[in-house]
Parts: sequence; C-alpha cells; structure tokens
Amino acid sequence: MRSFLIMFVILFGFYNEAYGKGSLDIDMKLKALNKPALKTIKSQDGDIIDCIDIYKQHAFDHPALRNHKIQMKPSVEFGETETKIPNNGSAQQITSQIWSKSGDCPDGTIPEAFIVALGYNFLGARSDLNVWNPPRVQPNDYSTGQIWLLAGVSSDNFESIEAGWMVNPGVFGDYRTRFFISWTSDGYQNTGCINLLCSGFVQTNKNFALGATIEPVSRSSQEQYFISVNVFLDPNNGNWWLNTGINVIGYWPGELFSSLKHSAIAVQWGGEVYSPNMLQKPHTETSMGSGQWADYLYAEACYHTNLRIKDNSLQIKYPKYLNEYADESDCYTTRLYRKTYMSEPYLYFGGPGRSRFCP
Repeated sequence: MRSFLIMFVILFGFYNEAYGKGSLDIDMKLKALNKPALKTIKSQDGDIIDCIDIYKQHAFDHPALRNHKIQMKPSVEFGETETKIPNNGSAQQITSQIWSKSGDCPDGTIPEAFIVALGYNFLGARSDLNVWNPPRVQPNDYSTGQIWLLAGVSSDNFESIEAGWMVNPGVFGDYRTRFFISWTSDGYQNTGCINLLCSGFVQTNKNFALGATIEPVSRSSQEQYFISVNVFLDPNNGNWWLNTGINVIGYWPGELFSSLKHSAIAVQWGGEVYSPNMLQKPHTETSMGSGQWADYLYAEACYHTNLRIKDNSLQIKYPKYLNEYADESDCYTTRLYRKTYMSEPYLYFGGPGRSRFCP
C-alpha cells in the first residue's frame, strides 16, 4: 500500500494507483544486464560507479528503441527560473555528486550506480525540492520526495514519468537518500522501473549517476539543501528531458509512450511512502520528508518551491489553481503556503508515520 501527499493543478483521479513497483535484487539484475564497464570508480561513500559505453546502455534493449538515434541535447530548453527560498530563508542547491570527487567517466560513456492538471496539455514542470533523509524507514518500505507527470485516461493503465529523491533499502541496500527516476506506460503492470534497472530511459550525461547518494541533506533548524528537478517535452520528437538545473541527465524517448509523447495531462508535486503496513494497525513507522508535519514549515518540514509548469503557450508559469491531497492525513500532512493570496506558492509536506495520531 502507498500513502501520498500531493499538490497538483486541479484534482486528478488516479494518484492512489500511481505505484506498483516491487523490490529488485540489484546484483542479479546487473548481472543480467551484462554491460561491460570501460572504467570503474569507487566512491568515497562506498558506491561503485561503472562507466559504460553510451551506445550500450540498457535503454537500447527496449524493442521500441532498436533503431533509436541518441539525441545528445534537447532542441528546446526548459527556460530560466529565479530561485526563491521560503520565508526569506537560506538554502544551497546541490549541483554535484560525491562519486565525482573520485574520478570522471570518459567521453562517450555514462555512469551507472551499483548499490495535476486535468484537461490541459503540459509540456513541462519543475520544482526545487528540499532534500532530507527520512527517519525510521523500514526495510520493506520506501519514502520519496518527487514530481510526477502523467497521461492516459485509465487508473489501471496510466503513463507516468517521475523524478526526485528516495530512500529505498529494498532496492539500494541501505538507508541513504538517493536521486531516482521512474516511468511506466501501463500503470506499472508490465512496464517501468527505477533508474536504469530496465530498458527505456536514455542517459546522455557522463557526470551524473542515477541512484547515487545525495549529500549533504537538510537538518532541522540548520542549513537547508535542495535539488532542482526539471522535466520537459521536446515537441519535435516526443522525448521527455530531465535536468537538475545544472546537469542535463537524459530523456525518456517518446517511443515508450502513447499519450505522453504528446503532452501530460496531470502534474503532481509531493511525497510518497510505500509499505505493506499502510491503512492498517499498527501503521508503518516509515516517515515522509523530514519526518515532521507540514505545519512546521521552513527548516523543519520538507518542501517543494519554485513550482512551475509549461503549457502550449511555451511560457513558464507557476500553477494558478492548486489543490492539496493527503490520503492518510493522521500520518502525513500537506500545507500549501502563500504569504498572500496570489503570491508564490510553497508546498510543505511530511509526517512521522506511526504516532499517537496514527496508531
């Protein structure tokens, strides 16, 4: 079962079905991929990064991409946005990963890490996402802060691309906060996965490893750290590009999708907890965000800020009409915060999981 905290443009009806992924055995999966490394880098945080030939990455094992030619950069850009920090606080953007201090992938390779709006046509979305390490994540659970772009009309057969940070011991084997992406073309019934564990996403950046740790992380009443997540459509070919403001990571090819190759009809920002112990007693102890309630606000709760969308006007704008949703409001909460009615919106979210309010 999954618990969601989502703020999106006009309430959309299939958020409760947005995940169906199970844990994967990393070693077995990587052996099955059998992608030879041209260089191996051992990171100081213990991660092993393999630099593999960009043309032999797992994306091209997908049948739809057999004749795909790599697009090394988008033919359009997301556009520039001004970073604004909630409550006039201070925060630093994370622009590099720990492993890159130990070496570089050669040119022609990419690194692999071992370890809503309804009725609109969205061509992109972004946010700056506060990075935390949620406490008490249980071995069979995961906790995320992320952005979703979705299309399709069926709750059982939707299309989705996702990006953000995640703590997932079942996949990564530890409790570190790591950058992740995910996608599906059929509601995670038969397609999709985390990062590069299945074919599909085409990586073009040799300096950024999907699944690598994100450090430093924010701490209560101390310095705050954030990542920028930008996802946008190249309308000339249907590819959805991912960048972090500094790094263009790669793209989901349009050939993977039916509806999403043209536009998304829902954008969601928030967090998610997956656990076998949701909606029952005792509830999971896995927390979301910082582990604090949304009402604690800046430097205590996790947040999305600088929320932006791009529509058919090709203009970057913040969503004018917003709704909030939390499907277990005794366990996790949201707060859509504005200084004034029409000022910049911030979404705070999170919660402790099991507590006296959430037995």
